[in-house]
Amino acid sequence: MIFKNISKTKLSLALISITITFFVWQQGLRDSLSRPSVSFDISQKEQEIAELAVQSIPTNLKNFFISNDPVDQINNALTEVSFNELTERNKLIRIISSESNEYIIDKNMSKEFENKKYNLIIDEIEKKSNNNSYKPNSDNFNLFRDDRFLYHLLSKKFDFDDSLLITKSFSSKMFLKILAIRLIPLTTIFIGSILALKTLWTAISLKSFGWKEIKPLDLELIDMVLLIAGGFVVLGEVVSPLFSISLVELFSKNISTELSQSLKIFFGYIFMAFPPLLIVFYQIKSLNGEFTLKKDYFQFNFLPLKDAIILGIKGWLTIVPLVFLISLIMNTLIDNQNGSNPLLEIVLNNNNYLSFILLFITTTLLAPLFEEIIFRGILLPTLSRDFGIILGIIISAFIFALAHLSLGEMPPLFVLGLGLGITRIASGSLLSSVIMHSLWNGLTFFNLFLLRT
Repeated sequence: MIFKNISKTKLSLALISITITFFVWQQGLRDSLSRPSVSFDISQKEQEIAELAVQSIPTNLKNFFISNDPVDQINNALTEVSFNELTERNKLIRIISSESNEYIIDKNMSKEFENKKYNLIIDEIEKKSNNNSYKPNSDNFNLFRDDRFLYHLLSKKFDFDDSLLITKSFSSKMFLKILAIRLIPLTTIFIGSILALKTLWTAISLKSFGWKEIKPLDLELIDMVLLIAGGFVVLGEVVSPLFSISLVELFSKNISTELSQSLKIFFGYIFMAFPPLLIVFYQIKSLNGEFTLKKDYFQFNFLPLKDAIILGIKGWLTIVPLVFLISLIMNTLIDNQNGSNPLLEIVLNNNNYLSFILLFITTTLLAPLFEEIIFRGILLPTLSRDFGIILGIIISAFIFALAHLSLGEMPPLFVLGLGLGITRIASGSLLSSVIMHSLWNGLTFFNLFLLRT
């Protein structure tokens, strides 16, 4: 019997933790459906960069990078969304890029913007529509010099020269961006597909996968419940944010919104990681009578370092095409998927470099290290010992995907979790899965960074 010889206190804490976790995760997954998909913003940003890069794209490559007019594609995408549901910037883009003046004429659609600069442009468009010979005030356009795509759109609308801002040098930078945005994913998918097929062929030929020895801690399933449900969810996701958010708000009254937001994420993650890691510390201490840093409790197996790094890179490359395929299938089956991680939108629309550094550290260093210790360092070996390696990998991957509280992203995250679990056991090194996880987050972060215009 699973709960044999378990203290009533431990069992009661586990049951309470599971109950709270059920309601927290249920609500979190439900809330994720109300979050918009970031894929719409990503697609639009890519089209904006393509438009700004047009003059620098070689003629023989234009068909590869630009199949249709980027501004038309943006406008067509925006018209598929209710006008009132658009952000103020997208409302303005839709008004500027529209051939007709329907949004100006219809007073219900062109309500005053909170951004006063946008109202000035609306006034200019109204005056121009009523009097074709009207000469707009160029000072109003200069207010948009920090948003080069909007400035460029205005130059097309009002027929003025934007070459001092949209220079050849700037356009060339945009071309390099669109080149990287298109080619880096294609390259990783191509190389990864070859590695995936090679790995599959090797496994079929040898009729085995060559798992390395697993050394789980002498913990029981009840300990995993207390760690994941009690530490990760109840203390980490429910209680810790109350302290981290209050702390940042106390000391961030005079800093920018972007930096404040990034600090909340950075310290929020540290506060969230602390309770489960503290539980792990005491669980190990109760087993050994002490916790010694020199002991490799989680099988990081740092040495040989080169092997761990290479296996982490291989694991990352191999899983990229599989996750991409699942995402493609999901997009085909379900239109307008909601539930994107809000962190993606924050990175995409962030223009503060200190914020970027904090977000980079959080996503590519803190998150991979913490999540791998919990899910592949402790949970996976324990589940593999009790249920077998295959089932252990599947269950740990499912819990990993579920813990991210994003219903739309669950299938890709589940596949990523499978890849991380396989890499962890096939390499015999937790460091390999940490590197793989870090590279996955890093590539996503880098693509979002490139998409900023």
